[in-house]
Amino acid sequence: MKDTEAKPSYGLLFILMTGAFVALLSNTLLNIALPSIMKDFDVSAATVQWLSTGYMLVNGIMVPTTAFLIKKYNARRLFLIAMGLFSIGTLLGGFAPAFPVLLAARMIQASGAAIIMPLLMNVMFTTFPPEKRGTSMGMFGLVMFFAPAIGPTLSGWIIQHYEWSTLFFVIAPISILVLILAFFKLHDTKEKVTATLDFLSLVFSTLGFGGVLYGFSSAGNKGWDDPIVIITLAVGVVSLICFIFRQFKLDEPMLDLRVYKYPMFALSSVISFTLNMAMFSAMLLMPIYLQSIRGISPIDSGLLMLPGAIVMGIMSPITGKIFDKFGAKALAITGLVITVVTTYFFSQLTATTEYSNLVILYTVRMFGISMVMMPVMTNGLNQLPAKFTPHGTAMNSTIQQVSGAVGGSLLVTIMSNRSVTHGKELLEEAISKLSAPPTKEVLVQMKQQIMAQATIEGINDAFLVSAGVAVIGVILAFFIKRTSSEKKSEKITVKEPNKNEPLSQIQ
Repeated sequence: MKDTEAKPSYGLLFILMTGAFVALLSNTLLNIALPSIMKDFDVSAATVQWLSTGYMLVNGIMVPTTAFLIKKYNARRLFLIAMGLFSIGTLLGGFAPAFPVLLAARMIQASGAAIIMPLLMNVMFTTFPPEKRGTSMGMFGLVMFFAPAIGPTLSGWIIQHYEWSTLFFVIAPISILVLILAFFKLHDTKEKVTATLDFLSLVFSTLGFGGVLYGFSSAGNKGWDDPIVIITLAVGVVSLICFIFRQFKLDEPMLDLRVYKYPMFALSSVISFTLNMAMFSAMLLMPIYLQSIRGISPIDSGLLMLPGAIVMGIMSPITGKIFDKFGAKALAITGLVITVVTTYFFSQLTATTEYSNLVILYTVRMFGISMVMMPVMTNGLNQLPAKFTPHGTAMNSTIQQVSGAVGGSLLVTIMSNRSVTHGKELLEEAISKLSAPPTKEVLVQMKQQIMAQATIEGINDAFLVSAGVAVIGVILAFFIKRTSSEKKSEKITVKEPNKNEPLSQIQ
């Protein structure tokens, strides 16, 4: 095989991206269906929530191992295994006769999805030359943000017309088709690497990331003083500290944390963390506001978010091309300022805010976010030498999981606590204005109205904190510097097939 770069095979990248799309889509597709599943299997809200929590936990536990897997195995084998697991889990979920089977199916799905995303990011990053990486990562961003964003809309429509199992049967044929196409079309060669997985690192990683993710996710519902939350967070933090120290002692670490000695990658991680927290505020708080307070149907709630998803899908490749020409700094500052302003406006919600205003505000907000995430991430990865790329992509995926859990739990906690505070204040104020003690019926009605208003105020406070977090991202964006890749000696070739050699070589 010649040592010259050829054009990437876009057909193969399309197969990989389609697999990633359905994997990400499944992450949010089931959320709106949870009430229907509760009813069919006669399980509690806390139990059914494990369909989402379990999926996230398996993702969080698996992702740190992907750097080792990408290093040891070729892309074809990893992708086939990942899509195979995802397809099996999807089919099992559709035919699940009982809740434990459905939960197992979701976890099998997650084990495949966790491998697909870092693998695709690594393949795209090593396949495209530095001057085209912004465009390629923009394509990746289209998948990364568009799929989860349309999940609630698609799910709402399906649940309104069909059984919840249809959600699995819609995804299954696509995932199986991708698996078949990948089996016949995806071929890559790679030098045999004798890498071994450190058992202690795996244990510390599982307990660390699993404990932190579960602890923060549970804190929003159970409260920070719950013994389970305290214990899991403590185990998670101690295990993560042990994991970090362990990695620095190993010659071949499972997840090489030396990626953080590169300043632009470290900066990109912090900015991504703040942006994810800000992004999750709307994804979590808007459904509560729309459905619980305003009484808007799930499908209309999903439709509110659809224009924003479409804008993000359109903008991701465009921002990628802008990044290739001008770098990440101007894009990040502009996008984060838009995010801060729109998030602040979301902190001014009332019981009569127009639906159309919410659609416009959410769409503009997603437009701003689309200008930040992939350019900042690509700029950070560009600074890493080739040997650190798998570790960088795995770390980025891990940060998304952790920041989502941390941001979600903090914002839900702020909303809950502030709602209680506002409720007490509003009730005292309402009673003080009465000329006579209220009757029982009047008091009940008054409490219902006050509870709704207090929840809105709590949501507004959470959005305000989210805006403050995004401000940190704006400040950090001013320190971004354009990076150049250090991968000069390690060229990647992806070529059209002939009779004598494989289609692609991904080192």
